[in-house]
Amino acid sequence: MRLRLHRFVRRRPARPSDLAGRVCSELADDLPEEDVGEDLDDCLTMYRLGSKPRCEEVEYLDLVQDAIDRVAEGE
Repeated sequence: MRLRLHRFVRRRPARPSDLAGRVCSELADDLPEEDVGEDLDDCLTMYRLGSKPRCEEVEYLDLVQDAIDRVAEGE
């Protein structure tokens, strides 16, 4: 009989720096053509409205805001 201990082992919560790095990495995977830096707030402040087609712009801004929210909530 094999025991599966991974069900009983609690995972440590990610440190904020680890979480931010992971979220930025996932965002970079979702937006391969974009230059996503470590500071997600800069992505929003440096972005020029109207520089992309409207549907791409909405998707980009939603993805960046979602990533910022995930880091803030500690997900």
